[in-house]
Amino acid sequence: MSRVLEIEGLSVGYGGVPVLHDVSLGVGAGELVAVLGPNGAGKSTLFNAISGVVPAASGRVRFAGTDLLAIPAWRRAHLGIAHVPEGRQVFPSLTVLENLEIGGYARGGRDSGDAHAARDAHLERVREWFPVLLGRARQRAGTLSGGEQQMLAIARGLASAPRLLMLDEPSMGLAPAVADEIFERIVAIHRSAELAVLLVEQRVAEALAFASRAYVLENGRVILEGDRAALAHDDRIRRAYLGM
Repeated sequence: MSRVLEIEGLSVGYGGVPVLHDVSLGVGAGELVAVLGPNGAGKSTLFNAISGVVPAASGRVRFAGTDLLAIPAWRRAHLGIAHVPEGRQVFPSLTVLENLEIGGYARGGRDSGDAHAARDAHLERVREWFPVLLGRARQRAGTLSGGEQQMLAIARGLASAPRLLMLDEPSMGLAPAVADEIFERIVAIHRSAELAVLLVEQRVAEALAFASRAYVLENGRVILEGDRAALAHDDRIRRAYLGM
């Protein structure tokens, strides 16, 4: 399997305080990979380093063979990377449709040819993935429910037809039934679009049920990695995260 994302020896800090230490991981084309770990482990920092929000102190980050650390943050989305941060960060004063259209302006995803036609076609597909948003097109995003805002945040990321979708805690703050629905949509989209997904999630049981592989971060270091079956049966995972 070819690798869409390759990270080797990545170290990141804030104001001289180290957060990530020599982190290495990879995501294959069309693969769903989970990053697990407690609060403060460095999971969001990892995503921010990939997106260019925070600079790397050392290491390598390559996307589809391109050295991301040599590219400014604003250009990375145009390479085909969509980052959906934690906290349902939609534009609350804009309508649902306007949020989706903003997401569709990133260039360099998987569409080619006429940019406007490709964007319109993909926006239509996104609306099919999240039909609840169809009836909310003219509604301000800030008036949506928490679950609908999370769907919109994911849909906005998908609107650019990315090759890699990075989801940071998509279930945060949602009722269990709503979180389950979000997970089901993510998995269905991943499979139907053959999209590479990197998922940060604290609901470990659900993440392991859906991901093909996972990495466990603690104190900024990768302490475990493997396929979902191996990790689900690892005693450290069962005790620390599954309550067993």
